[in-house]
Amino acid sequence: MKLPEKYRYVVVEGPIGVGKTTLARAISEASGASLMLEEPGANPFLPRFYENAERYALPTQLFFLFQRVDQLARLNQADLFQRATVADFMLEKDALFARLNLKDDELKLYEQIYQHLKLQAPFPDLVIYLQAAPDTLIERVQRRGAPYEKDIPEPYLIGLAETYTRFFYQYDGAPLLIVNSDRLNFVESDNALALLMERIAGMRGPREFFNLGA
Repeated sequence: MKLPEKYRYVVVEGPIGVGKTTLARAISEASGASLMLEEPGANPFLPRFYENAERYALPTQLFFLFQRVDQLARLNQADLFQRATVADFMLEKDALFARLNLKDDELKLYEQIYQHLKLQAPFPDLVIYLQAAPDTLIERVQRRGAPYEKDIPEPYLIGLAETYTRFFYQYDGAPLLIVNSDRLNFVESDNALALLMERIAGMRGPREFFNLGA
């Protein structure tokens, strides 16, 4: 199940708990593409952010920004010509979280740094946006039991899902495939993954939808 040649850099995005890392890994394994994953567990401020968001929002956000820019800077054009890459994050998600979490003065500082650093990031050829109901996100986060996620408040997950919905409603930076993931398990169902790969190969417009059983 190879990716079409026009999709050399594919991003899977969505809120916490939606399954973007699982899907990115599945696409990579099925297609032979390289895999690039963000590393939330490497952020030393993240557990403290979920305990005290007001105090630790800025260092948490800046750590993620520098981490993501460093990863993307290593993804140069030569690499993409040799082998497609699938990632479970896009740089724009960093600014999404910043606007959600930072106070006005912190946000101004962050945006100055972000505008300077984002020039180093390549643009994706395809973005797959995973949607799920807030109840699904909450259940998945609780089930996977990552230590740094145990203190995430449920209202935060709900607000984050709404933020993603607003962002992708007007997103036009790359072709966009919107996937309803409430009833999809790309690990246990080879058929679901195969159908999704077919949908990717058949994309013609700038914004399309995939909803298994719809």
